[in-house]
Amino acid sequence: MASHLSALVGLVFILAGFVKGTIGMGLPTVAIGFLTLLMPPAEAATILILPSFVTNVWQLAVGPQFTRLLRRLWPLLVAATLATVAAGRWIGAVSSPATLTALGAAIVLYTIISLAPLRLEVPARHQLWLGPLVGAATGVVTALTGVFVIPAVPYLQALRLDPDELVQALGLSFTISTLALAAALADAGEIHWPNAGASLLALAAALGGMFLGQSVRARLKPQTFRLWFLAGLLLLGVHLMLRSFL
Repeated sequence: MASHLSALVGLVFILAGFVKGTIGMGLPTVAIGFLTLLMPPAEAATILILPSFVTNVWQLAVGPQFTRLLRRLWPLLVAATLATVAAGRWIGAVSSPATLTALGAAIVLYTIISLAPLRLEVPARHQLWLGPLVGAATGVVTALTGVFVIPAVPYLQALRLDPDELVQALGLSFTISTLALAAALADAGEIHWPNAGASLLALAAALGGMFLGQSVRARLKPQTFRLWFLAGLLLLGVHLMLRSFL
């Protein structure tokens, strides 16, 4: 990887890590959104795997409810894994002609849902059948775009978990989806050793960004930062959608 491209990749993951350190999520969405401005989506997804996995395991490890959440969320997690690998074979792992359009649309949809004042709630009696449907839909979106926030994140937020449980549930969901995406990319022959150096650079930059985000979080107004972050993400999503038609 050329030195100027390596520097840009490092800056992208510092920003993505900073966002995750500040608001607890957003690293894959920010990273792959900006990386697709620099390289093909499948290559961007490959570089994303290591930093996404490590930072999400870190997030998953913070919290005492792992076993209980695993029992509660396993239908969603299993469906997401199977759908990611199956959809990767069917439509290509982050390599479909529609990838950029779908990625932009997923980012726009995520920001609109996040900005909307409406907050959904999923009763416990519906979670057994709705979880697998949400997981399957998330798997298809993951295989197509490399982003695993839609519809898993709104669904997890609708479960009305307490803040610590939600952070751990997001870490669990993202960790499983990262592994499923890695399996889909490997199955499609998209994992290449020359990208290992870029992945290690991305990991170091993401961890540095996370530490920075966590250190300044107390000095920021989280809601204000979140609003500006989502506004910027919305513009990025619109740009990716328009770029796919140019």
